[in-house]
Amino acid sequence: MTIRIGILGYGNLSRGVESAITHNPDMELVVVFTRRDPSSVKIRTPGVPVVSDGEAIAWKDKIDVLILGGGSATDLPKQTPAFAELFNVVDSFDTHAVIPQHFDNVDSAAKNSKHLAVICCGWDPGMFSINRAYANAILPQGKDYTFWGKGVSQGHSDAIRRIPGVRDARQYTVPVESALEAVRSGSNPELTTRQKHTRECFVVLREGADAARVESEIKNMPNYFADYDTTVHFVSEETLAKEHSGLPHGGFVIRSGTTGTDNEFKDVIEYSLKLDSNPAFTGSVLVAYARAVYRLSQEGQTGCRTVLDIAPSYLSILSPAELRKTLV
Repeated sequence: MTIRIGILGYGNLSRGVESAITHNPDMELVVVFTRRDPSSVKIRTPGVPVVSDGEAIAWKDKIDVLILGGGSATDLPKQTPAFAELFNVVDSFDTHAVIPQHFDNVDSAAKNSKHLAVICCGWDPGMFSINRAYANAILPQGKDYTFWGKGVSQGHSDAIRRIPGVRDARQYTVPVESALEAVRSGSNPELTTRQKHTRECFVVLREGADAARVESEIKNMPNYFADYDTTVHFVSEETLAKEHSGLPHGGFVIRSGTTGTDNEFKDVIEYSLKLDSNPAFTGSVLVAYARAVYRLSQEGQTGCRTVLDIAPSYLSILSPAELRKTLV
């Protein structure tokens, strides 16, 4: 059976989801919901309707999984619980500090409506979360380190764009190279948040905006910039388009630990990603988890899950027998 996918919103992430669906022959895109005027939204997939998100209830029995493409700052905290009342849903919520609260809100909505939701799908949280969990289980004596970048953070860029007076923005997360090398050496350094990364912002202001106020709001934004050394550059729209139009990203998850009776052996586990397009990759993760949501919902599961709760075989188009033969 073909899995019927809906998408909420049509920004960079949703376009990544749309592209990923074309690479998964067991899926089809059936609708895109938007809060904009539907006639103004042109999607790439021919024949798929674009519909006002206010009409979503009419699609209640026509979608197997809805993938949410909104941002974590203001969209997903409201949208994911609301749409879990109507559909099985997948989101990419990535504000780490409030994931437990988001989980509880979505879990309540999904259980009440007997739907299944998977939240925080992407690469961090997401793929990095899984690798942290595996490494912790294998090396209980050790320390975790996560480095992001250098790359554009969609969530952080979106948070800047929500500041009054900002027309557009890109935010780069940059690992501190000396900290990265210290971790790879197995020396288990104690590193503060500020010692591991810097943040660099390129911001286009609206006419008449107060640059000093915008810079202060960025640098003092909790959960996003307040704990980092942050540099803000004000640039023109032309410069942003010419020099910062791409959306690369990546990073490293490292656990340094010891094994042996007397902890005499040093071990380092490292997982890394190098992504030409953050939204295209994140969209591919969301689509894989949409498959898992569909399968688990067919088994009667309801409520909320994270990537740590789902066995890898549920993500793959391959059968368990094929997975055992080709990947084990």
